[in-house]
Amino acid sequence: MPPHARGPVRPAALVLDALDTLFPLGPLEWRFREAGIPRVLMTRWCDHLLRDAFALSLLGGERTFEDVARGSLRDITGNQIAPGAEDAIIDGLARLEPRREAASALEAAHARGVRAAVLGHGDGEHVRLLLERSGLPLEPLAGGGGPAAWKPAREPYLAAARELGVPPERLGLVTAHGWDAAGGRRAGLVTGWSAHLEGRFPSVFPSPDVEGRDLAQTVERLLDLPEPA
Repeated sequence: MPPHARGPVRPAALVLDALDTLFPLGPLEWRFREAGIPRVLMTRWCDHLLRDAFALSLLGGERTFEDVARGSLRDITGNQIAPGAEDAIIDGLARLEPRREAASALEAAHARGVRAAVLGHGDGEHVRLLLERSGLPLEPLAGGGGPAAWKPAREPYLAAARELGVPPERLGLVTAHGWDAAGGRRAGLVTGWSAHLEGRFPSVFPSPDVEGRDLAQTVERLLDLPEPA
């Protein structure tokens, strides 16, 4: 029977995506300006980073998240970025602040006895640093067991379910990225998409199990799903 053939059920644990879901990337803009890089190239950098991450999810390339982030910076600047400026932008990735409703969303999950963790890209080291500085009560996960595993391949989602000790159909994914929700759905997870980044769910992917205007509403709607029979 395919996943959720009888309808999704309330997850026993949650994994939340990190960048632009929990932690907005907007504050990095001033670091780009300080480096003399036009603001428009920040969006190009994000797209380039995701492009290469998606390729690595197919190729199984042994690269860390930092490798890909630095490589993308060099590519979009024609290898003209100064080493100090590159370091400043990468350092900024570990100093991002969480969205203002993140704490209340997590409190709601914990009040219902639902464990919550973060599933980022690649090796997950940048997520560990973000969580240490943010103080959010979340666990970093390895992202599939090593730098060769990248979302939206199935293995990172399935590895998260194994690490949290729940079957995939009882693991809820909270993300602001349509492609991430599609990857989680293909792996059999219960998917929750927050509209705060994209505004409208991408039409090329199957709809997520729940949608919300922000993290708090998305988590609330996952928690309001029916208990398994």
